[in-house]
Amino acid sequence: MTIKKKDILIGLGIGSIFLPVPSLSQQKNSEEVKPTPNVILIYADDLGYGDLECYGGSGAATPNINRLAQNGIRFTNAHATAATSTPSRYSMLTGEYAWRKKGTDIAAGNAGMIIRPEQYTMADMFKNSGYTTAAIGKWHLGLGDKSGEQDWNAPLPTALDIGFDYSYIMAATADRVPCVFIENGKVANYDPSAPIEVSYQKPFEGEPLGKNHPELLYNLKHSNGHDMAIINGIGRIGYMKGGGKALWKDENIADSITTHALNFIRENKNNPFFLYFATNDVHVPRFPHDRFRGKNPMGLRGDAIVQFDWCVGQLMEELDKLGLTQNTMIILSSDNGPVLDDGYADQAQELVGNHKPAGPLRGGKYSAFEGGTRIPAIVSYPTIVEKGKISDVLVSQIDWFASFATLIHAILPKGSASDSFDMLSNWFGKDNTDRPWVIEQASDHTLSIRTKDWKYIETSFNPVKVARVTNIETGYSTEPQLYDMKESTEQTNKASLHPEIVFKLQQILKKIQKQGSH
Repeated sequence: MTIKKKDILIGLGIGSIFLPVPSLSQQKNSEEVKPTPNVILIYADDLGYGDLECYGGSGAATPNINRLAQNGIRFTNAHATAATSTPSRYSMLTGEYAWRKKGTDIAAGNAGMIIRPEQYTMADMFKNSGYTTAAIGKWHLGLGDKSGEQDWNAPLPTALDIGFDYSYIMAATADRVPCVFIENGKVANYDPSAPIEVSYQKPFEGEPLGKNHPELLYNLKHSNGHDMAIINGIGRIGYMKGGGKALWKDENIADSITTHALNFIRENKNNPFFLYFATNDVHVPRFPHDRFRGKNPMGLRGDAIVQFDWCVGQLMEELDKLGLTQNTMIILSSDNGPVLDDGYADQAQELVGNHKPAGPLRGGKYSAFEGGTRIPAIVSYPTIVEKGKISDVLVSQIDWFASFATLIHAILPKGSASDSFDMLSNWFGKDNTDRPWVIEQASDHTLSIRTKDWKYIETSFNPVKVARVTNIETGYSTEPQLYDMKESTEQTNKASLHPEIVFKLQQILKKIQKQGSH
């Protein structure tokens, strides 16, 4: 895929400020790559830039992730496309910015499919290139044809319809009903004696709610919201009836998805595979297995980080056992920045101590500031990637699609992955040319455009409810904001000092919004 960014920038008269990125064909990295390396994409939930030891985190031990970083390259300027889950996942799997499509906000548990079967996905690309593909863990991209009309007691259109050969997924997140796993379109361990009903409109008669029966919240109580259906002694968002033996226990979620991931790897050890492994950790409700619970000074959130590290270690150990490590590319990252109190009384705020989940960054989940979208990103591929490297090159998750296409020599259909650029050389640490810009989306749809040197946050006129509930600075302002990114804390708005830079970044953003990235 030939990159057209130079033409965009020169057309705006600013080619001298933002450097173009050479195409990978010019760099000849593809000649070094075996055509069918296995690919594992490990996607954490709400894991902040500063949450891992290898990123300076002090609150939780992450030895397995540290080892992954020591065996590969760790990025210090990598970005998710959005500060919330659903839009980040949509953008990453489709190569299209979520703000281009309606209905990509944080999805309810009974949302219809947000990525439609006719849309070409990253999974389609791998499958069409001879890979066996799997999605395991958190989904949060909708199931079924239409929102609110799913029959949870029958087969559903699911991840199988957008390129995955196998799926074992949560419909949304653990804080939303339905609290069951969906395996290949059907409720796993389905209990015919307890048919499932789900609603986000009204409760079911006779079913107790968290707001009325706090005595039933024996595992975790809510701090705000999350006071509807009670499953496993924890209140949820939405209403649910039935499920029986199919209902998950939160303390077993990590074990369950890891077991299914390991089985998938074993079953495909002799074939190229693509595994999208999306954990619920460290998203609320945080209620890890007893092996981890109560062991960390930061409480449940710290326990969840340690549990996530254990999951990563299990995958790495299995690859070693099967002799697959050398020919497997692992990318570990997060969907957005961190949040402490996100609706449950788990003392994450009170016990955080000196640990800084977003590191030195301002803001967090939901925010337009860097803490919302700058995330940990580690790439390990022993055949290609130099060990123990640290890179501050500006990169974005939107580019994984086109970069993977180059990795496996895939030909993409015209119009697919329209916002994704081939940046494989950056992910391999072979080229340090920054992406000319990355786009960031806050939860209120405020967009930012970020270059290596500057960040412009467009004006916002939306309320700041999130800030009052989560204690996170949103970065929303009725005034344009410009920050010198040599000062990563984004404290001094320099828009009035550099109106010419504000104008140029506004023009780039408008052009991308109107005409697309390419």
